[in-house]
Amino acid sequence: MHAIRQYAFGPPTALLYEKVLDPVPGEGQVRIAVAAAGVHVIDTTIRRGVEGGPFPLPSLPMTPGREVAGVVEEVGPDVDRTWLGRRVVAHLGQTSGGYAELALAAADRLHVVPPSLAESAAVAMIGTGRTAVGILEAAELTAGDVVVVTAAAGGLGSLFVPEAKAVGATVVALAGGPRKVERARTLGADIAADYTRADWVDELRHALAGRAATVVLDGVGGSVGRGAFELLGPGARLVRFGWSSGAPADIGADEFGAHGVTDVVVIGAQLIPRLPELETAALDRAATGTWQPLVQDFALARAADAHEAIEARATMGKVVLVP
Repeated sequence: MHAIRQYAFGPPTALLYEKVLDPVPGEGQVRIAVAAAGVHVIDTTIRRGVEGGPFPLPSLPMTPGREVAGVVEEVGPDVDRTWLGRRVVAHLGQTSGGYAELALAAADRLHVVPPSLAESAAVAMIGTGRTAVGILEAAELTAGDVVVVTAAAGGLGSLFVPEAKAVGATVVALAGGPRKVERARTLGADIAADYTRADWVDELRHALAGRAATVVLDGVGGSVGRGAFELLGPGARLVRFGWSSGAPADIGADEFGAHGVTDVVVIGAQLIPRLPELETAALDRAATGTWQPLVQDFALARAADAHEAIEARATMGKVVLVP
């Protein structure tokens, strides 16, 4: 089979497309003929060799990737053979091996892909989708909310915008560049602004015509997260779940009290005990059409290009590799 191999930590060019031996499923495992493999921003952090992330740095050489969908073509000696030939999706957890034509997954982590769902959409749900469900539960959006979504054209943001609209909230979308701003509008945003413009905070204040934001869903942090915080009114809540900009928003603890804002932080450790139910909930939303995940495909052989595009913030929605 072909797979992406990494022998050293470094830039995207460290990801090499090579021919390797087919993996053999062991006890409790299945082998999946991969139709789609998810790429996450965390993958780029690991590739660079950055310590302190949600996953420990792997031993090298290795094949990256923790989200796969495809057909079960072989099972381990103790695995129910009825899995053979079924379309499945799985999150591989702390293991890796997803950027490949064939991948091993634990049988107890498998979900059957609904007939109405493409493998690329299923991959978007098994990682990004499950996180979105957990964040939205913590946010507790209502019809009376004015919701600011940072990175509204990204994998999470492109789910948050239609979800907030579905509950009746007013949605303010932030995105980087005119193309992404337009995509946020097509997703249903009532107001959209380009956060690369110097005056975007003032632009949104004018557009809101005196209304204050009641919720911010922020996974960007940095100056974008700070600007979004300044749009919040008393009694509002800032829901933070990461900082793709490289640093959290510079907001002092005393500022939350002074502004009457509640700081809600959603981290992976909070979600881990509930991952199976969150995955099922996300897949159900996509299967029924409640969520229509935005997906951007790259060929497996172009994994390095996918990483480069993510780091340049040139992608929209969930990035998926297709063998």
